[in-house]
Amino acid sequence: MRYTTVPSMFLAITDRFRKHPDKPAYLYKEQGQYVSLHYDELRAWVIDVAMGFRALGVRSGDRVGIASENRIEWIVTDFAVTALGAADVPVFSILTPEQEQYIFSHCEAKLLVVSNRYQLNKILQVLDQLPAVEKVVVYNEDLELPDDDRFLTFAQLRELGRQSVPAEKREALFQELAQQVKPDDLLTIIYTSGTTGNPKGVMLTHRNVLSNVEGASSRVDISENDLLLSYLPFCHSYERTAGYYTAFSCGATVALAESIETIAKNMQEVRPTVMTSVPRLFERIQQRILNNVSKQPPLRQRIFYWALEVGKKKFYTEQQGRVPVGLRLQHQLADRLVFAKIRERTGGRLRFFISGGAPLVKEVGEFFFALGIPIYEGYGLTEASPVISVNYPGNVELGTVGPPLPNVEVEIADDGEILARGPNIMKGYFKDPAATQEAIDPDGWLHTGDIGYLNDHGRLVITDRKKNIFVSSGGKNIAPQPIENALILSPYIDQAVLIGDGREYNVALIVPDFEQLKEYAEQANISYANEQELIEHPEIKKLIDREIKKQQKTFSKYEQVRKFALLVEPFSVDNGMLTPTLKVRRHIIEQKYGAIIEQLYQ
Repeated sequence: MRYTTVPSMFLAITDRFRKHPDKPAYLYKEQGQYVSLHYDELRAWVIDVAMGFRALGVRSGDRVGIASENRIEWIVTDFAVTALGAADVPVFSILTPEQEQYIFSHCEAKLLVVSNRYQLNKILQVLDQLPAVEKVVVYNEDLELPDDDRFLTFAQLRELGRQSVPAEKREALFQELAQQVKPDDLLTIIYTSGTTGNPKGVMLTHRNVLSNVEGASSRVDISENDLLLSYLPFCHSYERTAGYYTAFSCGATVALAESIETIAKNMQEVRPTVMTSVPRLFERIQQRILNNVSKQPPLRQRIFYWALEVGKKKFYTEQQGRVPVGLRLQHQLADRLVFAKIRERTGGRLRFFISGGAPLVKEVGEFFFALGIPIYEGYGLTEASPVISVNYPGNVELGTVGPPLPNVEVEIADDGEILARGPNIMKGYFKDPAATQEAIDPDGWLHTGDIGYLNDHGRLVITDRKKNIFVSSGGKNIAPQPIENALILSPYIDQAVLIGDGREYNVALIVPDFEQLKEYAEQANISYANEQELIEHPEIKKLIDREIKKQQKTFSKYEQVRKFALLVEPFSVDNGMLTPTLKVRRHIIEQKYGAIIEQLYQ
């Protein structure tokens, strides 16, 4: 590996770029404006904070919890903690006090870092149940902290670091401590959100993560000339490895988005060249573009769809070899009339997206490739640090998640389960040897829990989660995810969950796209008092029935949805029906809507 530990990577990259004042490491919002943090400033800040943690007693092998949204202090904390040989334990900022109490108690966190009043209040509710916690550091400076010497601000932590070690000795001590960190030391514990039961703490070492950085960066072309816009949570392994460590290892600049709601604005502000994302963002962008097109005059609509077909033809022709001159000329015209204007809304410099975290619907990927914005879909899981396979320039096949990384082996078990082996596979689950033994067999193969196969071109195809596949009363195996993904291609369907385990036929719980539904209702002169009344209207039910039939034509009869129910409340993290990584909690949904489901089978 090029780098063996995160501290060695940090020292090498900051050494390389700290004398280039025009090259920022990070961009982040301060008082409404993006400001730059350069490599020399980053290094000084990290060293001060590391000395502060050391003064508070953080040592190699300790655990430090982080409860914060993405912000520049999160990055500084991570580099500082891991340079001491300690492991950080980041959690999603939306977790409840009880969930945080379980995680920070289970991992025996010695110190906690929180961002704002909301995060601090959650910790205050459960601090008495966290006896191992000695100190709590708060990022925001404008908070009134409890009258308790266990609490201090991030600025006070940095000042403590400066006071504890003389300025002339700080750099040398930091390097000495960083060089003591070993590749197989614990880097982080990431608690998987899980769709059932308590989360498990995935132990990832420096070797695990950096081998994955090396494998991913050998496939996906990121360089020091790139600027990434990051919005996915750093506490998730996907963004931690792909959008954070991999970008840093390549010397790229990372801009922090303010929130998921401001992505469109932030893209215009920083003009990224690369972005990591989840399919949900692409689906929303596509739907927004198509909605705008539908409001244009007929001639403009015809031009758009002509251009889209030309873009698709060019993409598939390129996959097979040389593009004919005629098609190339048509594409140049389509690009000038349509595609360039759409790309300009992303900042005009975007080279490609990287997609992960959930399956990308093939038609969505096809749409973006046609626009000239490639989406390279990958696959992985936290236990694999996380990337196992990825499509990459010159090796793309939509509907697959690409070939395995060069340093990762993949095999398919007799029952179709995907197995992975390599230096990226986790050390195990924290304090859970039984679960570790169940996940990793004696030969070192990680049992992913996903079902799939390697196609004739050596690219991995994911069918569904093993535990999601159900058996109908007629004995048919049914994978719900491909069917659900097909249904949400309808502009009128926002979310869909398939039900059918042990049943005679499949039904679906549908959350409509209410923006589109209301436009349809207005055009069809359908009156309603509220959204509940809207979804109960017979014409609306007929509309959704037509859309379902249209989207599931390619599925076998036993896979198709026979009945459905429309819901007003979306499946979300807040109501517990999605995990923080946006995976469906099927058992929760089936419990909540049990009565509605039974009516569909009467």
